[in-house]
Amino acid sequence: MKSYEVNFDGLVGPTHNYGGLSYGNVASQSNSQQSSNPKEAALQGLAKMKALMEMGFQQGVLAPQERPDVAALRRLGFSGTDAQVIERAAKEAMPLLVASCSASSMWVANAATVSPSADTADGRVHFTAANLNCKYHRSIEHPTTSRVLGAMFANQQHFAHHAALPAVAQFGDEGAANHTRFCREYGEAGVEFFVFGRSAFDNRFPAPQKYPARQTLEASQAVARLHGLRDEGVVYAQQNPNVIDQGVFHNDVIAVGNGEVLFYHEDAFLDTDSMLAELQSKLAKAGGNFQSVCVPRSAVTVDDAVRSYLFNSQLLSRPDGSMLLIVPQECQANERVWTYLQELTSSGGLIREVKVFDLKQSMQNGGGPACLRLRVALNETELAAVNPGVIMTPPLYGSLTAWVEKHYRDRLSETDLADPQLLLECRTALDELTQILKLGAVYPFQIN
Repeated sequence: MKSYEVNFDGLVGPTHNYGGLSYGNVASQSNSQQSSNPKEAALQGLAKMKALMEMGFQQGVLAPQERPDVAALRRLGFSGTDAQVIERAAKEAMPLLVASCSASSMWVANAATVSPSADTADGRVHFTAANLNCKYHRSIEHPTTSRVLGAMFANQQHFAHHAALPAVAQFGDEGAANHTRFCREYGEAGVEFFVFGRSAFDNRFPAPQKYPARQTLEASQAVARLHGLRDEGVVYAQQNPNVIDQGVFHNDVIAVGNGEVLFYHEDAFLDTDSMLAELQSKLAKAGGNFQSVCVPRSAVTVDDAVRSYLFNSQLLSRPDGSMLLIVPQECQANERVWTYLQELTSSGGLIREVKVFDLKQSMQNGGGPACLRLRVALNETELAAVNPGVIMTPPLYGSLTAWVEKHYRDRLSETDLADPQLLLECRTALDELTQILKLGAVYPFQIN
């Protein structure tokens, strides 16, 4: 039976804005309060999805959140009609209104952790929505995320869904941004690789001093238990706290893996040699041949990596067994990074080709190609059980492009977030989107 790694890209929402809410994310903070272009952002993301579909990769779509989140503002004491809630929040606590309008859900690598059926005890694909509790504006996402994932992967014979972990600091969980999987074939048992920034209960692990470590070891271990993963199919590794303090807020900003290959920066991890040895040993027992490509700091600094998002790229398997790297335009603009990539692809190694995409709107908010997608390994039977409305096809691309052109603004500033009309525009658009994607009622305004 054939198996695939399906990339489900987040569709950028109508309230895409630069709130600068994410402390530790250099790009997010440096572009704070600049005017954004939601229409351009959504079309850039759709163009990437279309391109990968046309290259022969399986591609899906994950719907955005409802924003502003009026229910979240009501929980904080704002009352009245929806328009009055927004007006009062804008007047009394603008930062809370900005948080309720966050565009961060577009980065669905943070949406959940996914384990394929070949790895799990019950032979189903398991999903655990990330609690994202390190940041308030992200912590409000998981209820809707869970409903959307449930509507996409609804067949209980093939898919299992878990609630987000307890929303406390000890179980800070950032989803697939700190998780990858190595395997010989996507449908075969593999090794799931969990990267954490700190331990909540064990002070033997050093912590960063400037920026917070968002993923805990305890959260990763809990997800592995929920998914029924075997000890021989799991490796835990600590991210280097020094790179967290340089703006590497998630592991997918400093490393990316696919198949049997890990592409990583020399400074990405602590105890790198022992980690690589464990990955090699465990993947060998699963029938695979682990390989790694280390980018030396002498060629690309951590600062280069953060500014270009070299590692926040998509590493994809081509039919001939070689790898394709999908990178943002910023990599081409960075002389050291681009020189390294040219040398890498011409060396005859594992990564043979680089394709560049314009994702400026996402990049300015702190997320690149890898942030925009959630990877789900599926066999043929499981893929057939996925809600077909969310699988990218040429007609769906056309429908979504027309939908964006119809509903999205081409400019959005912080002051625009206080416009109650924006909420109505968002709800009208999302109500139509759920019909296009055949999701049913997944948003609070559709349920309540």
